[in-house]
Amino acid sequence: MKTETLDPRYLDLDLWPTELAVEAMLDGQMAAIAAIQSQTAAIARAAEEAAKRLGENGRLVFVGAGTSGRLAVQDGTELYPTFGWPMERMIFLMAGGAGALTEAYENAEDDIEAGRTEIIGHAVGPADVVIGVAASGRTPYTVAAIEQARAAGALTIAIANNSGSVLGERAEHAIVAVTGSEVVAGSTRMKAGTAQKAVLNLLSTAIMIRRGLVYQGRMVAMRISNAKLLQRGRGMVQDIAGVDPAVAARALETAGGEIRLGVIVAMGLPLEEGRALLEAHGGSLREVLQVLERRD
Repeated sequence: MKTETLDPRYLDLDLWPTELAVEAMLDGQMAAIAAIQSQTAAIARAAEEAAKRLGENGRLVFVGAGTSGRLAVQDGTELYPTFGWPMERMIFLMAGGAGALTEAYENAEDDIEAGRTEIIGHAVGPADVVIGVAASGRTPYTVAAIEQARAAGALTIAIANNSGSVLGERAEHAIVAVTGSEVVAGSTRMKAGTAQKAVLNLLSTAIMIRRGLVYQGRMVAMRISNAKLLQRGRGMVQDIAGVDPAVAARALETAGGEIRLGVIVAMGLPLEEGRALLEAHGGSLREVLQVLERRD
């Protein structure tokens, strides 16, 4: 595996001046991002299929071990505050369990049976999307979970850093950012991890866009949880509805802090009618505004 090989250029890395070592590591990070360029079409295809598959009740399932699993969990947990994706529609399967998020667990990544059992235990099925992440592309736990999920009819997506991997072969969609040798041999938390995090960001955000949770480049489904986000939410309502700050603030309060509904209320619709319209259009503000435009 290229991610595990030793790069002879860095054999004396520990003897280098610290600044040169940092520069070398930065070059590696930049190369990791560049490795994703060839995968944009694959990411887009996977995102479009995932957005359709999720429907009204489908779940996003993130699977991984070690660094890859932690990155997957990090990306998934940000979807609720950023896009309002319900926590009950997400599942995190980490080799070794939740404790492995902060502590390495012996042999957890090799537990094939656990990978299969957890997919079965969560009743993963045709409405769900399962994303498996592994730098090597051959982590037994993750491969087993993807195999079981695909057998159950779920849409499966693999994210790996080695070409021709078993994980990529087992999934319906394979996203492969070949990052090569690490500056510090075998430390896939570096180049491979950077590429994985970027791919996860791109994939999950593209899914949310296709689900209608972004409007005019704005996170209109975000959860308002502090004063800063309240101001941001009021600004969105003001800009999108074309109203003054006071009207925007009242509309957002009436809507219970739900920005999309606040926009609709600010445009003069009763609260319940606005809520019904959003529900009828899968939460897509754009579709609702198109309906209102046709009415006018």
